[in-house]
Amino acid sequence: MSENILQETSAENMIYLVRCFIHNTVPDRKKTEKMDLTALYTTAKKHMLTAIICTALEQAGIKDNHFIQAKAKAIRKEIVLEQDKALLSERLEQEKIWYMPLKGMVMKEFYPSLGMRQMSDVDILFDSHYRNKVITIMEELGFTGTDLGRGNHDVFYKKPISNFEMHTLLFSDTSDNNFYEYYRDVKKRLVKDEENEYGYHFSHEDFYIYLIAHEYRHYCSSGTGLRSVLDNYVFWQKFGDTLDTAYITKETEKLHIADFERCNRQLALHLFGDGVLDKEAEKMLSYILSSGVHGTLSQKVANDVQKNGGGRKGKIVFLFRRLFIPMETVRLYYPFFYRHKILLPFLFFIRIGRLFTVSRKKTWNTLRTLRQMKSD
Repeated sequence: MSENILQETSAENMIYLVRCFIHNTVPDRKKTEKMDLTALYTTAKKHMLTAIICTALEQAGIKDNHFIQAKAKAIRKEIVLEQDKALLSERLEQEKIWYMPLKGMVMKEFYPSLGMRQMSDVDILFDSHYRNKVITIMEELGFTGTDLGRGNHDVFYKKPISNFEMHTLLFSDTSDNNFYEYYRDVKKRLVKDEENEYGYHFSHEDFYIYLIAHEYRHYCSSGTGLRSVLDNYVFWQKFGDTLDTAYITKETEKLHIADFERCNRQLALHLFGDGVLDKEAEKMLSYILSSGVHGTLSQKVANDVQKNGGGRKGKIVFLFRRLFIPMETVRLYYPFFYRHKILLPFLFFIRIGRLFTVSRKKTWNTLRTLRQMKSD
């Protein structure tokens, strides 16, 4: 790996310690003693890898309170989320509503120990015909939802640490029409659980394809962090010998993400394997390291401007589309105005008002990013 790809020593240290953890090797004590733990913690937190880094440091005999507390919180959160998921699954079974856990709630089972695959929330896909019923179930389980019935998922929170996203679709037609069409009738791709009546899961191949599709959407929007690369590596280490790679290639080609899947997989296998990266992988890693697990607003703006043609034209189209949203977006996120189209002019002024009140900070940061971007 060339030195210029890791501008910050903390990023290099993070990757080294993750590699030690994954391969169950004890880190070099001389190397770890020289690490700036404060900078390392900041970087690991950005990529939601503090629990793994804590474990690796402990193996080297180094204990740090910030890392220890982060690891304890990660373990506690996984336990609480698992308990709440079990309660929800029981209710969905009782109501005869089919459902399927997604992403992190599945990936965590492939990691070596509890809490190591840190999660922000629990994502569950369910039968969209029962959206209102599921909202009622979540409220009865003590969750509070905001802006319910809008978009392709509802977000719920329960104190102290439970966040759930209940999905009616994996992708909406406003986010990516190609992904939407591919997953619109997703149930035909699912496999029935053996241990319950209404639970489903993807085959290993289809789970991986969805994982990559979801990552691609974030990568091309605001960015995605090192945790997603590690997910890729963990998955291939566990199932690589049994996967139908021809099927994966065929399906990712349908989604137009075959090149991304190949680059992402090679980055993961080499980064956490032999550590040797080509220029393409180095460029990808640099972008990922600068993004963090949730991406950044500046990268989202830059990517959106580029998608709209780049330069001055891209900026103008970007602003226009923020002010005048398409009807499909209105249908998903503002159903009242979609049903009463005569009132659409009022929606425009409502959104303008929100931009400079509720979303004031985000608006100014977006405008600042646009102003600072080069126009070439």
